[in-house]
Amino acid sequence: MFNKILIANRGEIAARVIRTCKKMGITSVAVYSEADKDAPFTSMADEAYLLGGARVQESYLNVDKIIEIAKKACCDAIHPGYGFLSENGDFSDRCEAEGITFIGPDSAVIRKMGNKVEARKTMEAAGLPLVPGLSRPLADQNEAILEAERIGYPIMLKASSGGGGIGMQAVTATEELIKAYEGNQKRARMFFGNGDMFIEKQIEKPRHIEIQILADQAGNAVYLWERECSIQRRHQKVIEEAPSAFLDDETRKKMGEAAVKAVKAIGYSNAGTLEFLVDKDKNFFFLEMNTRLQVEHPVTEEITGLDLVEQQILIASGKSLSFTQEDIKQSGHAIEARIYAEDPLTFYPSPGKITSLSLPDGEGVRHELAVNDSSTVTPFYDPMIAKLVVKGASRNEAINRMRASLAAYKVEGIKTNIPLLKDIISSKAFQQGDTTTDFIEMLY
Repeated sequence: MFNKILIANRGEIAARVIRTCKKMGITSVAVYSEADKDAPFTSMADEAYLLGGARVQESYLNVDKIIEIAKKACCDAIHPGYGFLSENGDFSDRCEAEGITFIGPDSAVIRKMGNKVEARKTMEAAGLPLVPGLSRPLADQNEAILEAERIGYPIMLKASSGGGGIGMQAVTATEELIKAYEGNQKRARMFFGNGDMFIEKQIEKPRHIEIQILADQAGNAVYLWERECSIQRRHQKVIEEAPSAFLDDETRKKMGEAAVKAVKAIGYSNAGTLEFLVDKDKNFFFLEMNTRLQVEHPVTEEITGLDLVEQQILIASGKSLSFTQEDIKQSGHAIEARIYAEDPLTFYPSPGKITSLSLPDGEGVRHELAVNDSSTVTPFYDPMIAKLVVKGASRNEAINRMRASLAAYKVEGIKTNIPLLKDIISSKAFQQGDTTTDFIEMLY
């Protein structure tokens, strides 16, 4: 088992990993930028070291400095959290070269799954159903037009690398594709250093449902049921829940078994998530794989009773899974709401100083926080400041707890998306489980 783990991340996920380290008796080491010097996670850790300037290139993406601190602090492992370096194969290789365990999968798998085109080809070979489209990069705009006409509009134009909706756009006609291709390719090059594009048929009014898996180094793999992640804005999730109100037990089992088959086929180890689009007839299609912990992992923890960060650490240290598929039971229903420092109408970030913070409490309420009642939210990072997680014996009970918790949640000094979250939870469509990926557009 590891003695000391450096968390190469910030905010609520750094705090989340530190909590599990404390529970396991592992010394935690935080790293922080100048902008985060007073952030709550820095005082939670056993040790904390300054990385560099506020910008991510000077701090949380500064591989040399992270490795230098890890060696100076005698860390034997690094947990990358999510975002930043969590899906960077070069960083994984560097950790290995320095004799430090990267808490995640093998770098070759990270690279293969990090490129959406390669992931499509790999999962196609593993037997997963795919959305009709191209399993190689487009040569140019002209080929994009020909391919779109072949599969039929509407289509999704996508960047091969990256995530977060960057370089992705729904397109309904050739004229729109001509305009979209150049702009999205330019954004992909700027954000990911790779301008490769491909297209897929757009599944109309789908649900976005993902399967959480765990796989150890001995080849054992299990699925931890599903998460419903359809409520999104600009292809980024806003509310997630587990289990899905839409799936039946047969489809749930088929998706889980398909995910396990896929991860075994690629020799995957550690925690991972396979994302699927599911149509109105419950046909499911592989979308992408995330080779890291997901932001929404707490809802899975709530319905399974497992600590996913603990499982990641155990697997990375060489331990085999201590349970089988039959041991994993679902209990109750969990919902997570992401709280962003942003204008709820325009979605523009709203940095500034928090002057007051009052959190709801009570049975079944869990908080994952990046801030406190005197924090300054800077413009340098993702505007998510907290996650509110609730659990109930049933979906209705979870909805009622979420509604009450949001009503009691007070953040002053900055704008947040809490009004949007209240509208979603209170809507008839949400309460009926009618949550497709165009939910927010239809709500307003």
